[in-house]
Amino acid sequence: MTSDQLAPHAIQALLFDFDGTIMDTETTEFRHWQRLYGSHGRELHLRDWQRGIGTWGAFDPWAGLPQEVQADRERVGGDLHRGLLEELRGQDLRPGVVRLLDEAQAAGLRLALVTSSDRAWVTEWLTQHGLLDRFETLCTKDDVARVKPDPELYALAVRRLGLRPEACVAVEDSLNGATAAVAAGVRAVVVPNEVTASQPFPPAWPRLEDFSGGLSALLAALDG
Repeated sequence: MTSDQLAPHAIQALLFDFDGTIMDTETTEFRHWQRLYGSHGRELHLRDWQRGIGTWGAFDPWAGLPQEVQADRERVGGDLHRGLLEELRGQDLRPGVVRLLDEAQAAGLRLALVTSSDRAWVTEWLTQHGLLDRFETLCTKDDVARVKPDPELYALAVRRLGLRPEACVAVEDSLNGATAAVAAGVRAVVVPNEVTASQPFPPAWPRLEDFSGGLSALLAALDG
């Protein structure tokens, strides 16, 4: 696909979320918390976990655990985090992501990363998978006062790229993330993962179930 073929869409940039979109850290982390809950006779409900996906402070998983576990939070949290990191270091990107990045760059699209996570977190995984240099700018939790679903992160990305919001398309996995993009005037394509697929996305929002169709499928979703 060439830049001429993109002209009818007036798209100049793709703005990618990271967690759950490029790499499905979201499902992996949920499973670790599920196991922690189960080991203490508790159940972690997906509908509760979903409130916190793509943002901070909307859901506290510690609140559903016994008081004695909460009192030992430093040790328990450290063990959970180390186990999560160990699994993530052996985990691949979501299938089709690299192809989409390749096709977007070949078509002359600019790329930015827009995430509610901090810069150190995303830099580690982007470096591990050889993607750090793909993105013209990284807009992270460290750069703003309010993360998604507030539009501040997307507004920052658009401003750094020097583009109009309508010339950009966000690629998101979560309701909080896509809400932030739309509020900033950026069109969003939702590509959910296992833990976000059942979120109540508005039917009007373009949606793909995976990245297997590459750039052409993403553009077709926008037209749909």
